[in-house]
Amino acid sequence: MSRMHHQGPLIVGGGLAGLSAALSAAPAPVIVISPAPLLQAASSAWAQGGVAAALSKTDNPALHLKDTEAAGAGLVDHHAAEVLTDEGKATVEWLASLGAPFDRDAAGDFSVSLEAAHSMARVARVGGDGAGRAILSALVASVRAAPHITVWEDARLRGLIQDGTGRVRGAVIEHPSGRIVEVLAPAVVLATGGAGGLFGATTTPVALKGEGMALAWAAGAEILDPEFVQFHPTAIDVGLDPMPLATEALRGEGARLIDRDGVFLLGEADDADLKPRDVVARAVHAARAAGRGAFLDARSAIGEHFPTEFPAVFAACMRAGLDPRLTPIPVAAAAHYHMGGIAADPDGRTSLAGLYAVGECAATGVHGANRLASNSLLEAAAFGRRTGREAAAQASIKGPVVVGRVVADLPGAAHAELRAAMSEDAGVVRDGAGLTRLVALIDRLEAAHGAPPALVAARLIAEAALARHESRGGHYRSDFPETAAAPVHTRIRRDILQTAAA
Repeated sequence: MSRMHHQGPLIVGGGLAGLSAALSAAPAPVIVISPAPLLQAASSAWAQGGVAAALSKTDNPALHLKDTEAAGAGLVDHHAAEVLTDEGKATVEWLASLGAPFDRDAAGDFSVSLEAAHSMARVARVGGDGAGRAILSALVASVRAAPHITVWEDARLRGLIQDGTGRVRGAVIEHPSGRIVEVLAPAVVLATGGAGGLFGATTTPVALKGEGMALAWAAGAEILDPEFVQFHPTAIDVGLDPMPLATEALRGEGARLIDRDGVFLLGEADDADLKPRDVVARAVHAARAAGRGAFLDARSAIGEHFPTEFPAVFAACMRAGLDPRLTPIPVAAAAHYHMGGIAADPDGRTSLAGLYAVGECAATGVHGANRLASNSLLEAAAFGRRTGREAAAQASIKGPVVVGRVVADLPGAAHAELRAAMSEDAGVVRDGAGLTRLVALIDRLEAAHGAPPALVAARLIAEAALARHESRGGHYRSDFPETAAAPVHTRIRRDILQTAAA
């Protein structure tokens, strides 16, 4: 095992949050760790909807904030959400300045679309449904050209390095060469993405298993509200893993959710399918559980315009032998976004000095119990920029350090067993019996394989879900279907799970 001293931030993650942080850390030298070539491993590259921001003359940040807080079901941090929505327009303009080719109207202004739970159209898109990849491609080009950034692709985070006070002083990295390298740095930024790969049905890369959250917890960082997982209601059910996504913007343009007999799943009102995602996901889940099936019918609303207006969804359907211009799209609810994670503020600061978290692995409070559609790309870029500047300002510290344990992966068969159980027992609808069964499975897998990060992350989600005796946002307990009058957060540190007033 070799050791190197780095004078600037070490950023773990090559998605929108990590790359935004890396660019904004200039002129400090930055190393970016990506588990795969850039553009291949990040959930942000898969995002279809776009970036939510108050961009039109009829919109303003206060309205965006109001919608964000309403969707978050009582657990949104007002200050963090206010910072996010206030910086929305400037963030979109920054992304555009880097080359993100947002759709424009005839006057050259950003074209905006309507998505669920927004009171007005405010989602900036690219090519209809290609926002994530187009935006990230622009950032990748900027990163490749930036002299202060070094990228290690096909490298893995294997542990954190701390000193006697608990301050994070670097990380253990599996270098692309295969050797293990201790990288000492004044700041470590975790931008490791979400935990969709813990679930059998997911729209995210299967490799994303909550490992950043697990390693932060092991180091002593506070974890916030890990039970809140958002299930996207319209994952395309054609037998693929991960599942292709049918963007919410389709429903914004008038596509409707129906069962196999053509009955509307959420009622006949024109805006019935634009309810918050948790409501729509449960309707899809219930229809499938009852044997009625669930389908997204875009034939009349989109029809012949499908290939040009929503090319990514159209291509995914056609690859599966399904023409959405002629046939409703079979859909299912699938794990899509983790609202909980490492407790962090809008500048990425966690409860551990020297450790920052940004993007989906962080829980900044802006999403609360149920993320408002297309706020995730906004958060990744806006808070990524803030985190990069904050991390770059940290000075190197000398002194002895303790190297974290090098952690192993969960074997493939055990991972498959865990994924099936997570979708069954910690999925769209949960109950005490299922969550207790899930915790017992995690106990058994840990007895056989130790505590790889995937199991740690799964335990954090499952035990927090078991402890929350209510239904709120993305967390629905069939045995506790009511929402408690007083919203409380779940806060977890090593071996401590507690609730606190929101």
